[in-house]
Amino acid sequence: MPAFFYRPPSRLWPPLLLGSQLVFNIGFYAVVPFLAIFLRDDMRLSGGAIGLVIGLRTFSQQGMFLLGGALADRFGARGVILCGCLVRISGYLLLALGATLWPIVLGACLTGIGGALFSPSIEALLAKAGTQSEAAGKRSRAEWFALFAVCGELGAMLGPVLGSLLAGFGFQRVALAGAGVFVLALLVLFFTLPRTPRKQAALHIAPWWQTFRNRRFVAFIVAYSAYLFSYNQLYLALPVELRRSGSSESDLGPLFVLASLLIIALQLPLARLARRCGAARILPLGFALLAAAFASVALFAADTPPAGWQRLLPAVCMVTLLTLGQMLIVPVGMDLIPRFASDQNLGAHYGALASMGGLAVLAGNFALGGQLDHALTPSPQAALPWLWLAAVPLCSALAMVFICRPFTRAARAGSR
Repeated sequence: MPAFFYRPPSRLWPPLLLGSQLVFNIGFYAVVPFLAIFLRDDMRLSGGAIGLVIGLRTFSQQGMFLLGGALADRFGARGVILCGCLVRISGYLLLALGATLWPIVLGACLTGIGGALFSPSIEALLAKAGTQSEAAGKRSRAEWFALFAVCGELGAMLGPVLGSLLAGFGFQRVALAGAGVFVLALLVLFFTLPRTPRKQAALHIAPWWQTFRNRRFVAFIVAYSAYLFSYNQLYLALPVELRRSGSSESDLGPLFVLASLLIIALQLPLARLARRCGAARILPLGFALLAAAFASVALFAADTPPAGWQRLLPAVCMVTLLTLGQMLIVPVGMDLIPRFASDQNLGAHYGALASMGGLAVLAGNFALGGQLDHALTPSPQAALPWLWLAAVPLCSALAMVFICRPFTRAARAGSR
């Protein structure tokens, strides 16, 4: 075989990263939303056990982002991205071929670990490419991340469609299709991703923890973690509301499509608005919208659901407000990370951000997941779990007012 087949290109093409996010999300959302149904119907697990498995999957991905980011800083993003694809393929194969509970649990965790390897690496590459684009007077870094989110949501819309088409053939076929998507992504990225610089020094634990020496950064990622916890409730709390309203799981698909369409239509305009308003205004507003999403469900929780499509109104409000909050929070939050980091440990900072989110999901679901049992049927007590959920992002909204204040002063000083 000619030698040039083994030579990656010398320059990074930013749209390649956007396309990778699209394909990765197609492969993810074609499988993971159907995992809970498989665990309940085929594996006969209880609701608490299903929540634990899904929580472990989330934590194995978000909680390992810090390691994935550090590995990207040390060994280069290209190799770590390719390894992440291989790990996720292995996880999907275990989900497809496993006949007992423990291979399924291991497969679910491997799917998360694979994402922990390739996601912070791609985000770090996009941050560097966005910085170069902005310095050249082209598209800003925040706008690149907004496009990144749009591509991700397009994949999140197409993925469940692919999964639904294959669901009638069994979850194993769905998982095999997801593995096939990542095999295709692996081959394309192998030949198109450029080589990235590697540090010659040995990998130590100390560089990972340097990200926590900045107290303001620690406060930021703790407050920001409420976003991932809140958005994760689309998998844990939203099905509870659908059951309370007498809806079926088939209504989950249209609700996810609604979220994706909102992001595709509004992400770029809201990103431009956020850039004009600044982080000190946008992040508190975004987290307030997350709190309002849960509060809107609490308003209906005690009432007997009406007949017809009106029964879905609380769920639609929840999905809409969560999505609007996400669209404001994510591009601004991602754009702030380089202000805390240097080029040498940018991946570790993005990893720390995601790892803290994984801890928040695991701890929050453990602390409040059981409370959602009270929300399964209409009653005065059914509103309490939703109010507890609303309190988490509300605290972050208040915290962001103070955390982002120095960035506002710096922006004003730079405009003089």
